[in-house]
Amino acid sequence: MSTVERVTRRFIRPALWLLVVLPAPMLIAQLLLDQLGADPIDKLERLTGAWALRFLIASLAVTPLMWLTGWGWLVAQRKFLGLAAFFWAFGHLSVYTVLDWFFDWQEITKDILKHLYITLGMTAFVLMVPLALTSTKGAIKRLGGVRWNRLHSLVYVSVIAACLHFVWAVKKDITEPMIYGGIALVLLAVRVVGRPPARTKSVTVPSA
Repeated sequence: MSTVERVTRRFIRPALWLLVVLPAPMLIAQLLLDQLGADPIDKLERLTGAWALRFLIASLAVTPLMWLTGWGWLVAQRKFLGLAAFFWAFGHLSVYTVLDWFFDWQEITKDILKHLYITLGMTAFVLMVPLALTSTKGAIKRLGGVRWNRLHSLVYVSVIAACLHFVWAVKKDITEPMIYGGIALVLLAVRVVGRPPARTKSVTVPSA
């Protein structure tokens, strides 16, 4: 094991935990201190959604990185990033349902059906639910590698829906969502087109 791999393996999980958790108290503090602008709820929705999309895209980047480096142990970080994306997506949805609509399910349903970008956002979240629920080793064992891989290919649809949701949700400058969308498309292309042939038939690495 090289020095770079050894150092990376030692510090990557603490660094990821810090990256996932730290924005939450910062956003809460900004909300309580009235530092989120004229429409704090809308700003909070956009920021939590942006973090969810960042981690979802980051989870897609892990497999190409594994191919490039040969670091098979990164598969655990891919699962971690996927769960982080779900955590932030749940936070994003919670802001929408609790702070924006105050649990008014009738109006929430109308809003989802009326606005395509909200429909896409809800679709992205719903597709992430079974992925989060089957992220354990036990779930992989129960489903089997082939079925687990098929189920987790839903991440491709989820990230596309999430990117479109972000683009259409932004009313003015779409630079940031377009950047995320471009990165996601590149990673999807690499995942689908650039997949290397398996070295042996006996080894199967589940894809996120």
